[in-house]
Amino acid sequence: MKTWTLAAAIGALALLGVILGMGRSPASAPPADAPTGFIFKTVTAGSTTLKYVVYVPREYAASKPTPAIVFLHGSGESGTDGQKMIAQGVGTNILWNASRWPCIVVMPQKPTEHKQWEEFDAPVMAALEATKREYAIDQDRIALTGLSQGGHGTWTIGAAHPDVWCALAPICGYADSNHGGVTPADIAAKIKAIPVWAFHGEDDNVVPPAQTKAVVEALKSAGAQPKLTIYPNTNHGSWDKAYNEPDLPAFLMTARKR
Repeated sequence: MKTWTLAAAIGALALLGVILGMGRSPASAPPADAPTGFIFKTVTAGSTTLKYVVYVPREYAASKPTPAIVFLHGSGESGTDGQKMIAQGVGTNILWNASRWPCIVVMPQKPTEHKQWEEFDAPVMAALEATKREYAIDQDRIALTGLSQGGHGTWTIGAAHPDVWCALAPICGYADSNHGGVTPADIAAKIKAIPVWAFHGEDDNVVPPAQTKAVVEALKSAGAQPKLTIYPNTNHGSWDKAYNEPDLPAFLMTARKR
């Protein structure tokens, strides 16, 4: 019978550790590239839980900082199913034209249409923070956009965190003292340094285009140079035209935080 010495036993255990450890990444290794496509997630901030989707482009690589966009949907996509927010706006455009959007897109879902987006500010920002931890995001290129209620949310959440956003693109949104007590002047004072491209349908009978024009005029009075596109012969659903604008992806992805 072979007798094992203490030194031999220690050596055998060390060799076994090497064998078992083969193929493992060292603890200090950079994060691996993430799965791509539409990824379903949940975030909780305080007592509020939101479902959200993160879109990760196929060309994403953890070694390269990627621009990000936060998209706020309209009232019709509210709920708790965690996926309707893909069905309008940026998500739909990505499905048909993914090559236009080589960026990470965070799409939270507001659980009820009867509350405004600013009432969910904390979980929206928590979803963004979680995404920043999980993916290699360029901190200077994070944009905010939304449609209808989400257009309003773009104005209000944009104004609540002006140090976060590199660009804003509100579509058929509203901003008046009847919603959250904010006025166009209040918003303009906070976002005047952020590039803004706003959109609205000329014949919108849900949210009057005067709502968008009022914020744009307030921005101009504050010294900013916002861009405004009004679509003729277009009712409330102006977002399809807006997200098909050839220059909009570049506007949102190439601007840098000032």
